[in-house]
Amino acid sequence: MNDSIRFILNGEDITLTDVGPTETLLDFLRLKRRLTGTKEGCAEGDCGACTVLVGRLADGKLAYESVNACIRFMGSLHATHVVTVEHLAGRDGALHPVQQALVDCHGSQCGFCTPGFVMSLYGLWLAKEKPSRQEIEKALQGNLCRCTGYEPIVKAAEQVSLMRPSALFDPLERTRSEIVSRLWAMQASGTIRIANGEDRLIVPASVQALAEVLSQEPDAIIVAGATDVGLWVTKQMRRLSPVVFISHLSELQSVTESENGVTIGAGVSYTKAFEEISTKIPAIGRLIDRIGGEQVRNMGTIGGNIANGSPIGDSPPPLIALGATLTLRSLEGQRRMPLEDFFIAYGKQDRKPGEFVESVFVPYPAAMSRFAAYKITKRRDEDITAVLGAFLLTLDEAEMITDIRIAFGGMAATPKRARTVEAALIGKPWTEATIEATRSAFDADYQPLTDWRASAEYRQLTAKNLLTRFYLETVGAPAELKRFEEVA
Repeated sequence: MNDSIRFILNGEDITLTDVGPTETLLDFLRLKRRLTGTKEGCAEGDCGACTVLVGRLADGKLAYESVNACIRFMGSLHATHVVTVEHLAGRDGALHPVQQALVDCHGSQCGFCTPGFVMSLYGLWLAKEKPSRQEIEKALQGNLCRCTGYEPIVKAAEQVSLMRPSALFDPLERTRSEIVSRLWAMQASGTIRIANGEDRLIVPASVQALAEVLSQEPDAIIVAGATDVGLWVTKQMRRLSPVVFISHLSELQSVTESENGVTIGAGVSYTKAFEEISTKIPAIGRLIDRIGGEQVRNMGTIGGNIANGSPIGDSPPPLIALGATLTLRSLEGQRRMPLEDFFIAYGKQDRKPGEFVESVFVPYPAAMSRFAAYKITKRRDEDITAVLGAFLLTLDEAEMITDIRIAFGGMAATPKRARTVEAALIGKPWTEATIEATRSAFDADYQPLTDWRASAEYRQLTAKNLLTRFYLETVGAPAELKRFEEVA
């Protein structure tokens, strides 16, 4: 048993025994350490002004990821290396090449967003020796600039990619082996429990320890990436206790492939999921690329997106369409179910006291089947879904529909199959006339609501139009439709 969180902040070992379960990294940096280069812009993981790097040991290697400090809780930082913009300065105070490139390319005006851009570009610089224009733009999806414009910032990223300074200059390259040794020593601890008044946080040492904790604390809030729970605190000002942090549990971060599909651990981030399955299921890869920005994808997890049961979560509809199976775990053992059965009603899932999401098995689409997922938002990147539709179609040699699975998010209180539509299609020819005759069946499956993202009428019409779009794409879409493929 342990009663402290230990991590490295830039070059200093930090030990905390009085940290609260909802204290954010941003507040710690600015208010307690006076590291004010990290800015607060949106406090919801949207603007990137608070971007820092967090390094963690994985498979014996030290990997750094850009994250949003505004929604990253301190309890998730045990045995990590937190790097802020202040750490990039050279020993003589000289700018880091990433910073110098922004100066040279005029990539900053008011400067408020600049430290966040520096850290996102630094993370890219560490991970990619010569990133493409597309990779640069992807790395900057989670950073917003109101006055400079993005072209000078992208040019700075292209300029710095041509420079590889010596390890003596770059702080992380210079101290990497030393940091690894220090993090190894920090990892050797049992379950951490910290009480701060009436507030408590728990960091279990293993998945088995997690099951034991939840058997004793069935009402505890489980936090993986905090990309949703973080907003409960920063926007809703909710008090949460006890909070159980699981982002460090390697047992929940495995991706295991088989002949028929892939098993994704509940702690697998969107970034890792993209790396592992985008080649096997390209439509899932394209969808993941539009979930938040790079920082959100580095923090958010597939299991967390399922477990919170949101009707507008991006991963459940395509996984339901693919026939995914969910595995829950508790001290009593494992329980499996079709993913679609997990969602009972708004805010209610089939999760017994003491259970947690352990993994999800995603079948690969059959070679002759056709699969697509469409995310509809007001802006293309970094936006919450208004409607998300997923389709899996199987035809026989005569182009008759032998099976079709359709699932939508944003159309009901939970992610939901369009069973009436499916029944109306099965056994029919895959033709435009069949699609047109089936559109009205959506009215029996869904009665969406109106909110600030979309009206009920828009959502209903969009769902019908996505079926039409799916049909057109499977039979050979016209050039005009293909042109808008990456927009909608």
